[in-house]
Amino acid sequence: MRGSRMNPGDRRTRSSMSIVIVMSLCCFFYILGAWQKSGTGRGDSIALRVTKETDCTILPNLHFETHHSLGGVNPLVMTDKVFEPCHIRYSDYTPCQDQNRAMTFPRENMNYRERHCPAETEKLHCLIPAPKGYVTPFPWPKSRDYVPYANAPYKNLTVEKAVQNWVQFEGDVFRFPGGGTMFPNGANAYIDELASVIPFTDGTIRTALDTGCGVASWGAYLMDRNVLTMSFAPRDSHEAQVQFALERGVPAVIGVLGTIKLPYPSGSFDMAHCSRCLISWKSNDAMYMFEVDRVLRPGGYWILSGPPINWKTNHQAWKRSKEDLEVEQNVIEKIAEMLCWDKIHEKGDTVIWRKKADSNECHNKDGRPSKMCKIQDADDVWYKKMEGCITPFLEEAQLRKFPERLFAAPPRILQGRTPGVTEEIFEEDNKLWKKYVSTYKRINKLIGSSRYRNIMDMNAGLGSFAAIIDSPISWVMNVVPTISEKNTLGIIYERGLIGIYHDWCEAFSTYPRTYDLIHANGLFSLYQNKCNMEDILLEMDRILRPEGAVILRDNVEVLNKVRRTVMGMRWKSKLLDHEDGPHIPEKILVSVKKYWVGNEEENSS
Repeated sequence: MRGSRMNPGDRRTRSSMSIVIVMSLCCFFYILGAWQKSGTGRGDSIALRVTKETDCTILPNLHFETHHSLGGVNPLVMTDKVFEPCHIRYSDYTPCQDQNRAMTFPRENMNYRERHCPAETEKLHCLIPAPKGYVTPFPWPKSRDYVPYANAPYKNLTVEKAVQNWVQFEGDVFRFPGGGTMFPNGANAYIDELASVIPFTDGTIRTALDTGCGVASWGAYLMDRNVLTMSFAPRDSHEAQVQFALERGVPAVIGVLGTIKLPYPSGSFDMAHCSRCLISWKSNDAMYMFEVDRVLRPGGYWILSGPPINWKTNHQAWKRSKEDLEVEQNVIEKIAEMLCWDKIHEKGDTVIWRKKADSNECHNKDGRPSKMCKIQDADDVWYKKMEGCITPFLEEAQLRKFPERLFAAPPRILQGRTPGVTEEIFEEDNKLWKKYVSTYKRINKLIGSSRYRNIMDMNAGLGSFAAIIDSPISWVMNVVPTISEKNTLGIIYERGLIGIYHDWCEAFSTYPRTYDLIHANGLFSLYQNKCNMEDILLEMDRILRPEGAVILRDNVEVLNKVRRTVMGMRWKSKLLDHEDGPHIPEKILVSVKKYWVGNEEENSS
């Protein structure tokens, strides 16, 4: 070989330098790992600061400086885009229930009140502003009765529903006396009447559906009975009814019984309710009753209060003919019998039916004119047309009573109805999320307090995050993405939790600023190459309250992209290691949305 040759002294010197360099690097990385694990870095001040926060200032002045940078700038988190505020006229923008777009669709069967999302070219790429004067909602249970006027500045319902005690305007707040169209004396008295028939006290009834919910007072007062209610109503002339519900701290979404199936799995609810909900139950061969039957669990209850019940007494007040109301009630009675619902109570304006626990056996009786749906389609609902057929149910393992059912293996798992999910996987998932939630509470000591009432899990899996943090002072909207490999929403409902199907390539069916805390596990990895990450983050910003918190768990490469984007969205963020150490590629990104409100001068769209 050609080239210079080193003498023995040179080789010894070079070898010694190599050893020193290697040892120095080892020491450096050891110290760095210990520093990261210790929680003593400047950025880790979040855990200390969060214990000192009040309801008005959540996690202020966080410092998320990088510790390793190139020329003073970390290219992984440097933002190259700053999102401007939208015009103040968009402060209550609901992209898929936009009023102007709705009016271009047919009114038949409430089609125009269903989801109609903007085309890609129509999407807003700005930040939805809060209205001037916006404040943090009152903590539960005060929020059930009072909502700051500035947060939802609409007085229409105080006039339209004045005699029905829906809502009253007092000074700078709205007060909710708990009344409703069919229970002007208050929801509690109405629920007491229902309790004479329906067993609210023993844990049998845990999940409920309120169709055409108004301001959701029924669901609000059922929480005292440990019942979680999924309330829905359209965005219509009662402008802010669902917004009021969420400001009160009550689960609700914008929705309607129209032409497509409800976004819930079959057999989800222990009880369904309509209190003068203005749904024409006899229309389209009573298709809406078939849809209620699909989501109602065998043995569940359906409550109908208002027209056409007690029509002989109320027909004049309702300004409808006796003949029309009598025909409507006859149709309802006939369909209820076809569905194998037993009428168990009728008093005044209220009727209660109970679905037979063995409804399949009932439907199979000779001579019964029952058109049965395909059982494999029972949970395939996203943008699927509603059907006028009866949903068959497999014979289920016994569902435990609440709260035991929260951690007992659900029937869908015991019977192998969710491929890839076994009882062992369910148990391990619970253990894992107990560990993860413990970490979250160390990061943010306000989790579990009244500071975070409305919580969303954007990729809920088996619902274990919600089960671990279950508390009377909070609730979780468990979202199962429609593109998930496993359809687990039925399991979530069998645990006594509530949730909804959704595709995060589109906007969620809610108003802006309706959630205090948003959690997502693996969401951005799931949606890679499906839709724009920026659109999902802007939607999260839309539905998150000012000073609300976000916890994301995902691959480090994905979270670095997310962190780079949210720095231009007025969020403060901190990237943390996995519970098992810095070498695990999965990380945790904790963010807080800054407080800001819109003004007339800002005119971006």
